[in-house]
Parts: sequence; structure tokens; C-alpha cells
Amino acid sequence: MESRTALGWCAYAGGLASALSAVALALDVRVATFVSLGALLALFTGVAVLGAGARRAVSACAAVLAATGIVLAVASAAGFEDHWTALALLLVPAATAALAARTRTGPVTLAAEISGASVGLLALGIAASRPAFLALALALGGVIAAATAVRPERRVFASWTAAVLFLLATWVRLAVSDVTTPEAYTLPVTVPALAVGFLRRRRDPEAASWTAYGPGLAATLLPSLVAAWVDPDWVRPLLLGVAALVVTLLGARFRLQALLVLGGTVLALDGLHELAPYVVQAVGALPRWLPPALAGLLLLAVGATYEQRLRDARRLRERLARMR
Repeated sequence: MESRTALGWCAYAGGLASALSAVALALDVRVATFVSLGALLALFTGVAVLGAGARRAVSACAAVLAATGIVLAVASAAGFEDHWTALALLLVPAATAALAARTRTGPVTLAAEISGASVGLLALGIAASRPAFLALALALGGVIAAATAVRPERRVFASWTAAVLFLLATWVRLAVSDVTTPEAYTLPVTVPALAVGFLRRRRDPEAASWTAYGPGLAATLLPSLVAAWVDPDWVRPLLLGVAALVVTLLGARFRLQALLVLGGTVLALDGLHELAPYVVQAVGALPRWLPPALAGLLLLAVGATYEQRLRDARRLRERLARMR
């Protein structure tokens, strides 16, 4: 039985080698190229459908590669530029996703889908030379992934893939339009992330706020804080301060640790940045002996009430720990 299996694999490998040789010899003639690739597509599709064992999965991958070769041959014969060729290549993952939705899930289907996804990555690489077409290719890839997410067995992975592709398409499109405002890139992440976190907290009220809201808030608040510190204008710091204040108040109202800590930290750092020039001016206008004297008085006050301050810090830590 084992010898028969080995003999079958040897024959299959020999057939693959012969097929590759035939395609290589036919590349010099356009008609021969289409005929050979079409024959290989039909042959490998037949083996993937009617064959047995692991050779079905291998044939499915080979069929996808043959389809890719046909698309490239058509693009070359039609004189497509690289970015149009990239868009044409997306027909391959779209076709594999459509066929996989109509067949029973198994190793053959998975192999075809992985091969189609690899062709999609190749298309994105080719389109990278033209950012506008790269954004379009990413968006089309997101559509394919979103359609795949309809299938229950692919829902989690495909839905996340679609979200990432749509987000990257948005970022590339913004970069092409010379948009340098970080909020334009971060808000498309924050809004859906907060919506997902809100839905999760509704289903599971015991879920930690850091898991539900932390990533979404940090995705916008932290880059905006960095931008505010180097922004000479007053609009962004003001808007960031208002947003951080609202987040802090919501965290205190609903006892959500992530909102309170993130909002309060950003609010404090934003306020420190805005008040620092005035503090420096005020300190410079005071007599040279007054700042050390005030620092000494502050240390004396802290030392005199050290035990009380320590108890206050412990109570604050306990209250934070009790928040979700």
C-alpha cells in the first residue's frame, strides 16, 4: 500500500514537472501560452474535485496559480500597466472566495483560499508603486474579506482582515491627499473600537474597561497628545483638553478605570504643556530666593502630614482598584 502511494506521488510530481516545462516552452507564443495555462487550469481543477488524498489540496493550489498565470497573460497581451494588472489579479482571490462559499469546507477549500489570498498580497505589492491604486486595491480586498466573513467558519478571521484592509485603504487615501492631521488616521480606529467595547460591556458588565475601551481611547488620545505638544497653535490642545475632560468625567461617573486614568493623564499633561510658559514667566518674575523658600515650605507641609497623605494615597489606590 505504501509503495503504491509513493508511486502515485512520484507520478504526480512527474506530471507537475512536465506541466511546468510545457508552460515554460509555450511562453514564447501567445496562443500556446493561453492554451497551455487553460489546459492546466482545467486539469488541476479536475484533480482537485475528483482526486483523492493530499493531491487534491496540491492541485487546488496549482489551479489557483494557473488562473493567476492566465490573468497575467491577459494583462500582458492587453498592455496593462502594473497598477491595472494589480487590480486584475484581485479577480483570483475573489473567484476562490466565491467558489469556497459554494463548496464544503475542508483542506482543499482552505488550500485554494490561502493560495488566492497570496495572490491578493501579490496584487497589493504590485499596486504599491501607485498609492491611489493601492488604496483602491486595499478597499477591494476588504470587500472580498467582508464577503468571506458571511461564512460562519471564517467569520472571526475574515471580519478582522476586512477591518484592517479598509482601515489601511483609508490611511493610504489620506496620505495621498497630503492629510497630516493624526486624528484623521486614528479616529477611524477609535470609533469602531469604542463601539465594539460598548457592545462587549453590555453583554458582559464585568469586562474590564481597559480591555473594552483602553485600546480605542489610547489610539487617539496618545497621538493627539504628542501632536499637541509640538503644535504651536491653540486649537488642538483646547479640543484635546475638552475631550480628555469629558473622558475623565465619564470614567468617574461610571467608575471605569481606563477612562479615568487615560483621560486624567492626558488632561494633566495637556494642561501642563499649556501652562508651562506662564509658570516659567511667573517664576522668572519672582525674587530668586522665593522659589526655594516655597519649596521648603511645601516639603515641611508634606512632612508634617505624611501619614495623612499616605492614607489618602492608599484610599485612592483602593478606589481605583475597585473600578472596572
